[in-house]
Amino acid sequence: MSAVAQPTMIKPDMTFAELVENFALFDDWEDRYRYLIDLGRKLPPFPAALQTETNKVRGCMSQVWMVPGHPNGEPEKFAFAADSDAHIVKGLIAVLGVLFSGKTPAEIADTDTDAAFRTLGLDQHISPSRRNGLVSMVEKIKGYARAG
Repeated sequence: MSAVAQPTMIKPDMTFAELVENFALFDDWEDRYRYLIDLGRKLPPFPAALQTETNKVRGCMSQVWMVPGHPNGEPEKFAFAADSDAHIVKGLIAVLGVLFSGKTPAEIADTDTDAAFRTLGLDQHISPSRRNGLVSMVEKIKGYARAG
């Protein structure tokens, strides 16, 4: 039996405040969507061997796979690796990486993702089906963080 490749955990290169500033640089939502897609393109590669039913996030119309981990071997902090077959969803995964990667389980539990997405304006600019998928991804992340 061959070993499954280990994914590279999402390690954001900016803070949430910097992400908010970056979103504010764009005048219209078409440009913000392009920026979101660009964020998704920068996600670390996700091994195809991990794109399994076990790792699939339920409740997303797009295909989304996610696995938990720890950043740089720091067991007290949480990180995750994820992928999607949809460009916008990959961008949303990148935003979730900014919100959650490198945080403790307590910080993750205290994170108000609805407020974060309102701050970015994404609450008004993603479809209801994507919003449902986003909720599913957040629930999965919070569940992984609680489980350690």
